[in-house]
Amino acid sequence: MLPLCLIIPSNTDFAFRFYRQATTQEPDKNIFFSPVSISAALALVALGSRGSSQAQLLEGLAFNLTSIQKEEIHHGFGQLLRLLSRPGSQVQLSMGSTLFMDKRLKPMKTFLRDIKKLYRGKAVSSSFQNSTQAKKEINDYVKNKTRGNINQILEDLDPNTLMVIVNYIYFKAYWENPFNIKGTHKDFFHVNVKTSVEVEMMTRDGFYKAYSDRKLSCKVVQIPYKGDVTAFFILPNKGKLKQLEHALTKNTVSKWERSLQRWMELHIPKLSISGTYDLKRILMNLGVTEVFSNRADLSGITGNPDVKVSKATHKALLKIHENGTEAAAVSSIDFLPHSAPPIVKFNHPFLLLIVDHYTQSILFMGKIVNPTEK
Repeated sequence: MLPLCLIIPSNTDFAFRFYRQATTQEPDKNIFFSPVSISAALALVALGSRGSSQAQLLEGLAFNLTSIQKEEIHHGFGQLLRLLSRPGSQVQLSMGSTLFMDKRLKPMKTFLRDIKKLYRGKAVSSSFQNSTQAKKEINDYVKNKTRGNINQILEDLDPNTLMVIVNYIYFKAYWENPFNIKGTHKDFFHVNVKTSVEVEMMTRDGFYKAYSDRKLSCKVVQIPYKGDVTAFFILPNKGKLKQLEHALTKNTVSKWERSLQRWMELHIPKLSISGTYDLKRILMNLGVTEVFSNRADLSGITGNPDVKVSKATHKALLKIHENGTEAAAVSSIDFLPHSAPPIVKFNHPFLLLIVDHYTQSILFMGKIVNPTEK
């Protein structure tokens, strides 16, 4: 079996575990993150961890260490990251992880070689005593890597910091069948029973793969991007969002993928949302505590025994427009059946998954509670 196939179920499992933690902390807020890039960043740290620090990290990433070898995990990520940035793909996707280390620390040569080879990662020497300068350096680095989309990933930095892990992802894709700008209109989105907000609602008549999940009380509509990537828009029945959130498992997505093509009139709000997460806080709730404490064993990263991960931050950003991105839209028309199509309107809180079919990976996951909140 290919190493990649061995890690995908755990990555999916981790995506849903992370989501449940994020939504527990902020139940009424938009959520948006990239599970695949968080998993890769933490697996990179695990590569340089030893003993119980390493075991805890990998178990936190939903790996069962009795059924998968550590080498298989790292080779699986190596294969995954190679395939995600495959040449010739119509989707622009670049992601990476960088360890910013205090200049007094010397990273091990084998670690630098392995993170470059397996994780496309690197270590950067930084002067954390000058925390303002170090913060600027890290923010500028991420701004550059995300082509100006993410301007600030760190808001504060402790001068006692020795190591910061920063993880970024840039994604740009076009819908296979764009929405016509002329069809975009003002409409109401019902945030909750008491609150409605006005949104720009895109609309399109066409054939979409759709699934009515009676067990999870939701409708799922797949909107393909050009390339091997699809957005799953998941609309829970009114009052059933919590039930849906708790029931998500690694088998859920494969069930939804068996959808049939249906003709519909689809309404989806235009969006521009971002999510910023303190990974340390969420991971500690998932049982990963040691790498952030004085008991951390990161001796595979640096020979220095007294080093812990001071900060781990993740930020992801998504814009959904008529064309999938900011570009001007072109209209495309499917052949129309004579009867009026059923209307599927995403006008109350819904979930969103962006899945790369080629690797069966969840690139992004989110919950849209209020499309007008950035």
